[in-house]
Amino acid sequence: MQFKHPEILYFLFLLVIPILVHLFQLRRFKKEYFTNVHFLKELAIQTRKSSKLKKWLLLLTRLFLLACLIIAFAQPFFQAKDSKGITNEMFIILDNSFSMQAKGKQGELMKRAVQELLENAPENQTFSLVTNSEIFWNTDIKSIQRELQNLKYSASPFALDNLMAKIKSRKSPYNKDIVVITDAVGLQPKQLKSIDSTFNTYFIIPKAEQKNNISIDSVFIHQTSDNFYDIGVKLSSYGDNKNDIPIALYNDKKLIAKTIVNFEGKEKSINFTIPKEDFNGYALIEDNALHYDNQLFFSISKPQKLNVVSIGQPEKSNFLKKIYSDSEFVFNNFDLKSLDYNILEKQDAIVLNELPEIPQALQTTLKSFVEKGGNLIVIPSAESSISNLNSLMGNFGGIQFKSLENKEKLVTKIAFNHPLYSTVFEKKIDNFQYPNSASSYGISSAYPSILSFDDQSAFLTAVQNPVSSVYVFSSPINKDNSNFQNSPLIVPTFYNMALSSQKTGINALTIGENSPFLMDASLSKDEIVEIRSLSEEANEKFIPMQQILNNKVKLTFNDFPQEAGNFGIYKQDNLLKKISFNYGRTESDLSASNESLLSDYNVIESIDNVFDTLQTERTDNEIWKWFVFLTLLFLVTEILIQKFVK
Repeated sequence: MQFKHPEILYFLFLLVIPILVHLFQLRRFKKEYFTNVHFLKELAIQTRKSSKLKKWLLLLTRLFLLACLIIAFAQPFFQAKDSKGITNEMFIILDNSFSMQAKGKQGELMKRAVQELLENAPENQTFSLVTNSEIFWNTDIKSIQRELQNLKYSASPFALDNLMAKIKSRKSPYNKDIVVITDAVGLQPKQLKSIDSTFNTYFIIPKAEQKNNISIDSVFIHQTSDNFYDIGVKLSSYGDNKNDIPIALYNDKKLIAKTIVNFEGKEKSINFTIPKEDFNGYALIEDNALHYDNQLFFSISKPQKLNVVSIGQPEKSNFLKKIYSDSEFVFNNFDLKSLDYNILEKQDAIVLNELPEIPQALQTTLKSFVEKGGNLIVIPSAESSISNLNSLMGNFGGIQFKSLENKEKLVTKIAFNHPLYSTVFEKKIDNFQYPNSASSYGISSAYPSILSFDDQSAFLTAVQNPVSSVYVFSSPINKDNSNFQNSPLIVPTFYNMALSSQKTGINALTIGENSPFLMDASLSKDEIVEIRSLSEEANEKFIPMQQILNNKVKLTFNDFPQEAGNFGIYKQDNLLKKISFNYGRTESDLSASNESLLSDYNVIESIDNVFDTLQTERTDNEIWKWFVFLTLLFLVTEILIQKFVK
């Protein structure tokens, strides 16, 4: 037992006073004379014994009364179990990623967690709230009540280590109480290493009632014809989904197609045929699980003719002219001597077709061309010097040429999953008519091969970046050295290598991936472009980071926009291009909850248990009230002794 005011205990010396009063009674007995002494003597003896007992009882009662009163003023207490934690700062980490949309017994997990905070957090409790998207430092539940009620789901996945880093950045001499509210979807062991062992950390794991979910993962162009696109919509199934799912395709909110999806496995692709023109809409499904991944926005621009130039001898470029037809491409071939470097920056793809020597000035121009989003195709010549080829490749990194081998090789392996062939083959083919090559360079590449020889060396590889690609052959492909020009692979290979996804593909960017986007636009130094939502309900607009590259603009979006949808790129009020943004699908698999990783941590059922536990462990057990009660009890006892004891 301890005392808040131990100095008051010195007043216990006052207990001497009732003792002195008892020992040195100020009252004297008077003698009274009566005629009948016999009866008076007996009465006097009885009175003296009774009076002596009464005085001892009164003395003890007064001693206890005074002692209890003094001790009560000294305020005795038993120290709290966790008395050192009274000064701790509290931080609440609330997971507001899309997996928290899952429904528990009392509704959506995040909304229920918010409601419990509003109901159970003490009004005088100061804490900091950290979410995936917002931070509230040193606040209380009343101050952020409206913000909590309006808290939206975040496109950023739950990353405990990042949130812990933000908390640790708040330097303080006090220790920290940390309450983490998450469903543990995507939680990794390395993230738990960010928890300081000195922190008093609690985990609250809200659980979804069912973990079945279906998501739309991507949209791609499966095939093209003269007037139509055959687009594919890829869906993923998580858990046990036995019911048929309706899927619809909308263009500017107008329904253009609808069908039913039945899952036999974990993935399914549905094809739709749409006109070959501007498309700005979305694919939509309906399920009873997460709804953030039920809609995927995408835009397709009306096809534009792509500019392709081949640099090399005209007789070696005849096969390219057949592939890059006038209906889809503007194709030109130039000999190196007659090449005008000024036209290169206006091209979408450049083919270096077996040049014996690549001048340094051309190498510099090609480096700038690739950085601005152009695709480069390098076909080496048997007369090329290795140093010259490696000088060119040094501008892009990752690929180096070795010596020329005069040995016939057969191309036997195709990377079917590579983006170059992802829409070419419906299934893997084993009995394909593979081409061969009489001589080829050895290639050292940090990138996987697209086409490989039978000895596993590369026939075709690529250096890819977010806006362009550099495709590199290891062998000359003229008819004297290779029969590749006669292979069925020649058309899809060169056709797809020349395509610019910014012009001919589907625009469906992922929020937060920060991938650069290139578009044709002529801007002055003082002009900027702005991104605006095309939806009437949404009014979001922002200015992205932008870099002017001659006749192009490179846009970087960082973590914007905040909500998925269809947007327009505007130069003042002039719409330049339509673009679409979607949430990442990293939260779709609800079975990825790693709650088992928290077996060594303090897991508590609800937020009110956390506050109750902290209050119980850190509140001193004050017992001065019991001594006040004893003081009153002894006072009543004294009164009763005075009244009833004779």
